[in-house]
Amino acid sequence: MIELPDLLTGMLQMPGAQPEDLLSEMLRRIRVSGSLQYCFMPSGDWQTSAEPAAYRPKGAVGFHIVAGGTCWVEVEGIRLELEEGDIVAFPFGTAHVVGSGIGGTVVDPASLLPPLPWQHIPLIHFGKGGENTRLLCGYIECSALAFLPFGSTLPKVIHVSMHATTDWLVDVVQQIIHEVDEPGSAGMPILERLSEIVLLEVLRRELLRLPSDKTGWVAAIQDPVVGRCLRLIHSEPAQPWTLQQLARHSAVSRAVLMQRFAQLLTTSPIRYLRDWRLYLAAERLRYSQVSIADLAVEAGYSCEAAFNRAFARTQGCPPAAFRFKFRAGEGQASH
Repeated sequence: MIELPDLLTGMLQMPGAQPEDLLSEMLRRIRVSGSLQYCFMPSGDWQTSAEPAAYRPKGAVGFHIVAGGTCWVEVEGIRLELEEGDIVAFPFGTAHVVGSGIGGTVVDPASLLPPLPWQHIPLIHFGKGGENTRLLCGYIECSALAFLPFGSTLPKVIHVSMHATTDWLVDVVQQIIHEVDEPGSAGMPILERLSEIVLLEVLRRELLRLPSDKTGWVAAIQDPVVGRCLRLIHSEPAQPWTLQQLARHSAVSRAVLMQRFAQLLTTSPIRYLRDWRLYLAAERLRYSQVSIADLAVEAGYSCEAAFNRAFARTQGCPPAAFRFKFRAGEGQASH
């Protein structure tokens, strides 16, 4: 497991927390549990298969960084033109086609990859003649997007254009390209961390640019009522909150609090609290040795069996199986 440094403001503190503190808290929790990158260097007219890559785990964020040349990406019938330095990310692994020109040969880059583990980033060449394109492709696994009130705020595709800017992200992209071109003794770990920084920044920018007058998690944290309640929940998730207590601390009636949550997040305060506790439990299962019995108490359940049932409903398997699958996958993902 790779833990990134805190790029923002650190831990959430109460009672003076602001909406940006909640955003910072969520981004701080984006722990990257695995990644994979390769360099695809096609030429001429070409396009990739629309099928999701078999090597990408479910829930991973796919991305492409245009290291050279131009190309296009098409998602659900919408085509975006990409230039050198551009970044495109898919928070939900949405199927897409990348290509250049019209009616080019369909290629599946994954079928050309060497078997894992890799000592250096694989360079895949395709085509003969014509304009060359260089793409850094891959995925990054991050668990925070599995918390639906937060993750569902994001769009299916995020496009960040670096054309004609002096943005610091340009320097990071250039360093990524350098690591691909001139791999050193620690090239793979450096490249993984640089890719993770790019992902965090792309997500941060997308969240900050979302309008606050709509619905969703970003709108909720800026709402004077729901935002106050969310700061209570996030600062003290183990507190045995009741709806009455949350409403009182939010300075509204229970009916108003329920109504605002339903309008902005399509859930209730208590269900949000339950889901947040279960998400935190999943984090603890991944990154600590805490017993499942103790975890059930931390998550607010009176017995381990009730916790197991609730956890299985959200994650698709009981806590013990979830921990085993993660630890097994972590070992397979290491290069």
